[in-house]
Amino acid sequence: MAEFRALGLAPWLAEQARQVGLVRPTPVQAACIPAILQGQDCLGCAHTGSGKTAAFVLPVLQVLSEDPFGIFCLVLTPTRELASQIAEQFRVLGKPLGLKDCVVVGGLDMVAQALELARRPHVVIATPGRLADHLRSSSTFSLSKIKFLVLDEADRLLEQGCADFSADLELILGAVPARRQTLLFSATLTATLSQLQALAANKPFFWEAVSPVRTVEGLEQRYLLVPEALKDAYLVHLVQSFQEQHEDWAIIIFTKTCKDCQVLNMMLRKFKFPSVALHSMMKQKQRFAALAKFKSSIFRILIATDVAARGLDIPAVQVVINHNTPGLPKIYIHRVGRTARAGRSGRAITLVTQYDIHLVHAIEEHIKLKLQEFSVEEQQVLNILTQVNVTRRECEIVTQT
Repeated sequence: MAEFRALGLAPWLAEQARQVGLVRPTPVQAACIPAILQGQDCLGCAHTGSGKTAAFVLPVLQVLSEDPFGIFCLVLTPTRELASQIAEQFRVLGKPLGLKDCVVVGGLDMVAQALELARRPHVVIATPGRLADHLRSSSTFSLSKIKFLVLDEADRLLEQGCADFSADLELILGAVPARRQTLLFSATLTATLSQLQALAANKPFFWEAVSPVRTVEGLEQRYLLVPEALKDAYLVHLVQSFQEQHEDWAIIIFTKTCKDCQVLNMMLRKFKFPSVALHSMMKQKQRFAALAKFKSSIFRILIATDVAARGLDIPAVQVVINHNTPGLPKIYIHRVGRTARAGRSGRAITLVTQYDIHLVHAIEEHIKLKLQEFSVEEQQVLNILTQVNVTRRECEIVTQT
């Protein structure tokens, strides 16, 4: 508690942090909290699982407690699940303040959200698309007085690509005041860095975790060379062997597409594995339910698209399996960052086909580490090959009907 006090946090807030299990500040918190409390813009880049969320939640709550009004802080984040996770941290740490928060994400009732926004909550946590919809269609709330603008997973929000937020962000940035504190956090701040620094106008405080390797130390990273046609059989074999050796282990399997995610989930269920799917084609309530079931260990295996790769804090995940080799090293870093969190150990295994060798080299170059080969008994895979292929085909037929 004294260590949090030393950063400039008020006694009540340091005590609240202690009660929720934050005993001593992590490096990103120790570096960024004093700078934010001094009124500086902040750009923080640290490993996944290093306490980035609390690094902005704590100072925002402290400044809010000195002059509470709504809407005081706006947090933007790329995924709905991450928005609800950040809101949870604000609620828990801001409990003594009677903090009012509002989560504004797609997939949930827009009218109910508009009513909540009209009540001027202290903190709004939003995905850009849905907040921009509200700004276009409603005049019941204003962002013109906010003190803090926070971009969590900032590089993902500013990326041009499949989920391009630029038009929505432009609208939102036009609605917030120029005089504000801007806080930007991510595990990977790469090409968009200059754009980020332009967003944080008044000479931002920049902090990056000093580490020769871009992934955490407790993470054992392996690859498994598999022929494309045997990929699913290798996956089933891997899951089977982990389940037999450690029944209580939690496993996340990352896939490339929503369809793959759905098919693999059905397939593993047919093999009697306790799996649940999480992808962007599911209704929001189903997504929350799937995540809750995995977090509470009702299901031990989560099959997900990259929706789950960003920022989700699922404390004890022992294994991450990449069913496809990620096309970008950055995506790899975020995926494998779901295990070995907060000082724990974990392992990540990537299934690599003959077409993916160049992708593995790009990943190794980026993370400054050579992946070790993971060996399995090929005969055991061949024994289940026909059964896996037949089951996969059955599942594909079901999803097409």
